[in-house]
Amino acid sequence: MPHKQPPPRKQSINMGRGTRKRDEDSGTEVGEGTDEWAQSKATVKPPDQLDLTDAELKEEFTRILTANNPHAPQNIVRYSFKEGTYKLIGFVDQLAVHFTQVGNLIPKDSDEGRRQHYRDELAAGSQESAKLVISETEILEEEEEPKEVEAGSQTDVPIVEASQKVAEEELMTPKQPKERKLTNKFNFSERASQTFNNPLRDRECQMEPPPRTNFSATANQWEIYDAYMEELEKQEKTKEKEKTKTPVAKKMGKMAMRKMTSLESQSDDITKVTQAAKIVERMVNQNTYDDVAQDFKYYEDAADEYRDQEGTLLPLWKFQNDKAKRLAVTALFWNPKYNDLFAVGHGSYDFMKQSRGMLLLYSMKNPSFPEYIFSSESGIMCLDMHVDHPYLVVVGHYDGNVAIYNLKKPQSQPSFRSSAKSGKHTDPVWQVRWQKDDMDHNLNFFSVSSDGRIVSWTLVKSELVHTDVIKLKVEGSTTEDLEGLQIHTVGCGTAFDFHREIDYLFLVGTEEGKIYKCSKSYSSQFLDTYDAHNMAVDAVSWNPYHTKVFMSCSSDWTVKIWDHTIKTPMFIYDLNSAVGDVAWAPYSSTVFAAVTTNGKTHVFDLSINKYEAICNQPVVARKKNKLTHVQFNPIHPIIIVGDDRGHVTCLKLSPNLRKMPKEKKGQEVQKGPAVEIAKLDKLLNLVREVKTKT
Repeated sequence: MPHKQPPPRKQSINMGRGTRKRDEDSGTEVGEGTDEWAQSKATVKPPDQLDLTDAELKEEFTRILTANNPHAPQNIVRYSFKEGTYKLIGFVDQLAVHFTQVGNLIPKDSDEGRRQHYRDELAAGSQESAKLVISETEILEEEEEPKEVEAGSQTDVPIVEASQKVAEEELMTPKQPKERKLTNKFNFSERASQTFNNPLRDRECQMEPPPRTNFSATANQWEIYDAYMEELEKQEKTKEKEKTKTPVAKKMGKMAMRKMTSLESQSDDITKVTQAAKIVERMVNQNTYDDVAQDFKYYEDAADEYRDQEGTLLPLWKFQNDKAKRLAVTALFWNPKYNDLFAVGHGSYDFMKQSRGMLLLYSMKNPSFPEYIFSSESGIMCLDMHVDHPYLVVVGHYDGNVAIYNLKKPQSQPSFRSSAKSGKHTDPVWQVRWQKDDMDHNLNFFSVSSDGRIVSWTLVKSELVHTDVIKLKVEGSTTEDLEGLQIHTVGCGTAFDFHREIDYLFLVGTEEGKIYKCSKSYSSQFLDTYDAHNMAVDAVSWNPYHTKVFMSCSSDWTVKIWDHTIKTPMFIYDLNSAVGDVAWAPYSSTVFAAVTTNGKTHVFDLSINKYEAICNQPVVARKKNKLTHVQFNPIHPIIIVGDDRGHVTCLKLSPNLRKMPKEKKGQEVQKGPAVEIAKLDKLLNLVREVKTKT
C-alpha cells in the first residue's frame, strides 16, 4: 500500500501547475483544485509597499546608459600659471577601472605563439607514436607465445617485420594539413617590454671660489661697558631735549616720530628684497635683450671691408621711461667711474611749454628701467658728474637755479639747491661744470646762463656760496643815456668748456654767435673774441688730446674746428640742418660726432676724409623727431643719442669709424697721446700752409 502514494503527488503537482497557469491567464482567480502546497507559496507584501494599478505596473521606464561617470567631480579648479588665475577644468576623466590584472598571455597568431604551438604538437606526436609502438609489440608478443614451442627461434622474425610495416605505413600515409583558424580582430592583448636605461653620468665644472676675508675681534669687558655707557648718555640727552620742548612741539615730534618709524619699518621690509630683486631684474633683462648684448660685445660689421672708407652705426638699446614722456633730452653724461652708467636730463627747449623736469640714471645692464629717478618742478637743462665723487650730480634748471643730487641718498629732493637769496640766475642755466677743489678743499662748480653771468658755486658746510666770475658784455654795444651813464648790452651765454691742462682758461659761446676766450683771473675783459657763427652757439668743446684745438657748433647748420691762437676756423662743415650737439671721440684726436635736428647722426674722421662725414645715418624713426645731444662712451665703441621725445638710443660704431693705425712689418704700432697730437698737427699744418699762401 505505501508504494501507491507517489502517483497522486505527481497529479497534484500537475494540477497545481495547471491552476497556476490558469491563474496567470485569468488574473487573480484561484481554481478549486489547488492544494495546500500551492497555497503556502502565496506572495507576502511588505506593509510599506505601494499599491499600483495594472496600468502603472505595465508602464515602461527607459533608462539611457552613458559613458559619463556620475561620481566624477564637475567643478575642479586649478591654478593657471600662464594667466595667473584659478580656472575651471572642462574635461574630467570619466574612466572607472573595476578590475585589472597583469597577465602573460600571447596571441596565437604571433611568432612566439606559433612556436609554442609547434613545440606542443611535436611533444604530443612523439608520445602517441611511442604508445602505438609499445602497444603493437605487446600484442605481437601475446600472439606468438603459444607458437614459441613449435617454432622455437622463429619468434624474433615476425616482431621485426611488424615494426618495419608500422614505420612504412606512417611514411606512406600523407599528413593532412591542419585547418587554419581565422584571426580574431578583437582579441587584443597588451605586451610590454623594458627598454635599456642608459647609465647616469655626472658632469662637474669648477668655479672660482668667492673671495673671503677673515674678520676677528675681541669683546672685552670694558668695551661692553663703554658701549652701554654711550647708550645711556644718548638716552639722557634725549630726555633733556624732551623736557625743554613745549607741549605743541612734543605733539608734533611724536607725530613725526610715528611717521618716521612707519616709514623705516616699510623701508626695512623693502630693503631686504631690493638687492635680490635688482639682481633678478638684471638677469631677466639680460635674457630678454641677449641678442643686443651679444651684438654689443662681439658683432663687427664685416661689410666695412668693402665700403670705401665709410662706416655705419648699429642700433643697440633704446632707453625710455613713461614718466619722462614728452620731455626732451636736454643733457647726457657718462659716469666717470662706472662705464655702463649714464645720466639723462629731461626738460623742454620750448619756452612756451615749460613744465617739470626729470633726472634719470640708466645702466646698460638694465635697459628697461632707470636705476635712479629724480623729479623737479623746473626743467633740467644741463648736468655734470664729479670725477672724484661720481655719486654727486650737479644740474642747472630752466628757472635759473642750480642743484646737487647725491646718489647715495636716493631722495626726491636735492641735497643742495640755490635760491633767490643765494644769487640764483635770472635766466635758464645752459651748462654746468665741476672744477677742482679750492684751497680749503671745498667742492665747487661753474655755471653759465642767458643772464650773462658766469658764476662759481662753492659748497661751504651745508649751503651754496656763489661768486660772479665774469659778466658777458657785447663789445661795441655801449650806449649813453640822457644822464651820461653807459649802458652795456648783456651777452647771453649758452655754452662753455674748460681747458684740459690750463686751469684758468675757458671758452664761452653766446646767443649772438660769438665765442669768448676767458680767464678765471680777469673778470672785466676777455682774452680773445671769435666771430664764430651767425646764430646761437649750441656747444663748445676742447679737443681731449690737442691743447690748442677746440670745436663749436651752431643752429646756423655749421660745425667749425678752431685753433685758439688763430681767429679764423681751420675746418668748416655744413650739415644742412641745425646742429644740436658735438662731441670728440675719446680714442682718437680726429674723430668727432654731431647730431642735427633732421634726425641724423654725422661721424667725421679728419685723418680719413677732411671734407665730409664718413657716416651720415638717420637714428630716429620719424623725421619730426629732433636729435638734441650726443656722447661717446669713454671705453666702449658706442655712442648715446638723445631726442626731443625723451628717448635715448645707444649705437655701436662700425670698424671703419674707429680705425687705428695699421701694423707694419718689423715695426711696432705707436700709440698714445703723442701720436694723436702729431696726427692732428699734420692736418692743421696743411690748412695753415694753404691759408698763408692765400
